[in-house]
Amino acid sequence: MSTTGQPVQVHIRWMIRRDVPEVLEIEGQSFEFPWFEEEFIRCLRQRNCIGMVAEHAERILGFMIYELHKTQLHIFNLAVASDARRRGIGRQMVAKLVAKLSQQRRARISLEVRETNLAAQLFFQVCGFCATNVMRNFYDDPPEDAYLMQYSVGERESDALGFGPVHTNSISRLVG
Repeated sequence: MSTTGQPVQVHIRWMIRRDVPEVLEIEGQSFEFPWFEEEFIRCLRQRNCIGMVAEHAERILGFMIYELHKTQLHIFNLAVASDARRRGIGRQMVAKLVAKLSQQRRARISLEVRETNLAAQLFFQVCGFCATNVMRNFYDDPPEDAYLMQYSVGERESDALGFGPVHTNSISRLVG
């Protein structure tokens, strides 16, 4: 699968144990400081932690790990296989989470992004997220700041699906 071309329609389903080797491969391709298998297993054993995979033609092309809270969803990890990027897979996963939001219950999605991970910052911005805070020394190894990015229900649904305008860069206002 190439990084250019037509969008790929994926099936998003719960992550199961046998998915872990493919998920770890995507994790290793995607992050300078990847999670280890033990971290995935420990996280997914928690009652409020959910793992999902994006699958196409019996191959896992992406995954996300998120946590359920009373009023929000918190994304811990989201990645797409390096040879399947820029084909709409990440947006489909984000849209799946946005569809779980409601004014009455969970009305927000939040996540932290490394200060140096510009690709992730821009991806989430295009999906309708805004940087709301700079979290100093959020990451330990190496020490690095993070941007807290949030999506709130009712404000940007069309953006999460890729149809709305891109918002002004909240990140540049926070650090500028």
